[in-house]
Amino acid sequence: MNSIAQIAAQLQGYDPQALRAADVNEFLSRLVEPVSQIESVAIIDALDRVLAADLISPISVPPHDNSAMDGYAFDGDQLRADAALALQVVGTALAGKAWQGSVGAGQCVKIMTGAIMPAGLDTVVPQEFTQVQADGRIVIPVGVLKAGDNRRFMGEDLMQGKSALRSGERLTPAACGLVASLGLGTVQVVRRLRVAYFSTGDEILSLGQPPREGAVYDSNRYTVLGMLGRMGCEVIDLGVVPDQPQLLEAAFREAASKADAIITSGGVSVGEADYTKAMMKQLGDVAFWKIAMRPGRPMAVGRIGSSILFGLPGNPVAVMVTFFAFVRPALLRMMGSTASAPPLLKARSQEAIRKKAGRTEYQRGLVSTAADGSLKVRTTGNQGSGVLSSMVQANGLIVLHHEQGNIAVGDEVDVMMFDGVV
Repeated sequence: MNSIAQIAAQLQGYDPQALRAADVNEFLSRLVEPVSQIESVAIIDALDRVLAADLISPISVPPHDNSAMDGYAFDGDQLRADAALALQVVGTALAGKAWQGSVGAGQCVKIMTGAIMPAGLDTVVPQEFTQVQADGRIVIPVGVLKAGDNRRFMGEDLMQGKSALRSGERLTPAACGLVASLGLGTVQVVRRLRVAYFSTGDEILSLGQPPREGAVYDSNRYTVLGMLGRMGCEVIDLGVVPDQPQLLEAAFREAASKADAIITSGGVSVGEADYTKAMMKQLGDVAFWKIAMRPGRPMAVGRIGSSILFGLPGNPVAVMVTFFAFVRPALLRMMGSTASAPPLLKARSQEAIRKKAGRTEYQRGLVSTAADGSLKVRTTGNQGSGVLSSMVQANGLIVLHHEQGNIAVGDEVDVMMFDGVV
């Protein structure tokens, strides 16, 4: 386990007082490690859990060659490029059981979707492509299909003995269905990540307390708990902790004794007249950063005991942006997930945006589709770090990179979408 100083020494040009946003994720990737405990859960409870080992398919899916259509199965070698093909129907193959008869030249079997292909037959003509003659024979016109069409092969989806899902994959609804298709009722997953959260500051009101001058209600608690919930974490909610050394120490110690990670908001800015930073220093191995970004410049990271600490700024938008950009990828790594960062999409700016080179900016954006099918984006307006309503209006972040300057109307910019995260 490397110390904060050892990790810092590994990063070229590391400067905690002017840290590039790209370097934050590099630092955190070296700080955090996946949890190792594994548990078995029922498929019905496995959604969004992280697979602990490669899942090897015990069967082939589908288990037999079968029909992809309602139609007629026949030997495709009989098709001719210059003449229609007439076939006598000699039976019906239903889904769920094999047809036991035999099929000769000039014959076919009526077949349902999913039914096992009878021996010697390799092609299915959809029912709607055929014409039925008075004598009961079907006629397949020239050119409507070729030999082998509309047959699903055994193991086409998954082959017995091969990997169906890889370790580190999050079990999406589709993945849960895939596991069930293999006849498996349980799956081995990494245990849920335990994350403790509390807000700090004497100016923070909990819901139910009466308003008072200079105080604000705690929104960060609910945005962070919501984002942790969407990640599938086990959340330890420690509420609001006043700016008192004894209470802060008790909260940090409780969090460290119960959680894999600790997240706080507030108290990490330069010149903060509170005890949060001092207590972090006293109890742990912690770095305090000024990140070259907007919003969300101050941030603390490190360890208290065996728990990873993420000290986020106090402003509501800054909390959400730093969580989205930095904390979430680190927590995914701790969960054992191999998920990559959300892809950056390209969109054309509908407005001019002022931007200083030398910092990364994450502006709240509304992404939509232009008439030509490309993406376009505009900001939500006021980009103040306390304007929480802008995060509600936005469906993504406009990511203006460290080296970028002002953006003109029509310029292409990167956008990072929120869907399923915020």
